[in-house]
Order: sequence, then structure tokens, then C-alpha cells
Amino acid sequence: MADILDKTDRKILQQLQRNARISHQDLADQIGLSPTPCARRVKNLEKRGVIKGYSAIVDEAQMGYGFSVFVSVQLDHQTDDRLLKFESEIAQFPEVMDCWLMTGNRDYLLRLAIADLSEFERFLTGRLTKVEGVASLESSIPIRRVKEQRARL
Repeated sequence: MADILDKTDRKILQQLQRNARISHQDLADQIGLSPTPCARRVKNLEKRGVIKGYSAIVDEAQMGYGFSVFVSVQLDHQTDDRLLKFESEIAQFPEVMDCWLMTGNRDYLLRLAIADLSEFERFLTGRLTKVEGVASLESSIPIRRVKEQRARL
């Protein structure tokens, strides 16, 4: 997929990542195209699934969830049914922003968005440790985000 995106498509994607509400006219001006071919390219990127959708980027801290915690989870067994059951339960927890199946000595890496350490403790002891199959957990608290990028272009 990356090989079939030209420089103009990449410029379009960069601009849309900065501001998805930009008008076709302003987008065209930014990348050096006229509006009609620019709009056609955007539609093509949407149709091909390169652009999966548009959304608002919500500031978690402004919502009262300014505290992130990364939690590594090891399951007792790595069978298909155990993995599916864990993933199904984790999908129901609003505190979990990201969940990645991992290689290495841990099975999953979660990123939580929570209000404070008290909420983390309640989530950890009241919910996460009660998920069937969880054998061990390891948490890490980030000090600050150094870089944030939506997609690699």
C-alpha cells in the first residue's frame, strides 16, 4: 500500500492529520493542486481504505482522565479460546484505551486512561485481576509523552 501512495497523496494525508476539517479549497492550496483533483484524491484515499474515517481528537486530561498507566498482562494459557475470552472482556472496560497482543514474556500490553492512582487501584483489584486467565500483571506509569503521531506517513 505504501508503495502506491505518491508524494501528493502523502501531503494530503499529512494535512488531513493536522486538520481533518480543512476545506477542499484550503487543502488544495496547501498541497499545490486545484480543488477538483484534490477532492478526487481524497475520495480515492477514502475508497481504498487508506483514510479509515474522521474523528475528533479528545483531550483525555480535559475529560478528567489525565493519568495513563501501561499494564502488561500475562495469561495462564495462550490458547485461542483464552485469548478470545480475555480480548472480549477487555473490550468492555472503558478505562482501556489500547490493547495489543504482544510477543515476548507478556501476552498483552494495555494503556489505561484514568483519573488518578485510586481509580487505577480500583480498576486493577476490582476488575482486571478478576478477568479469567490473568496470571500476572506489571504496570508502568509514564512521566510524560515525548512524541505523539497518529499514523506514519
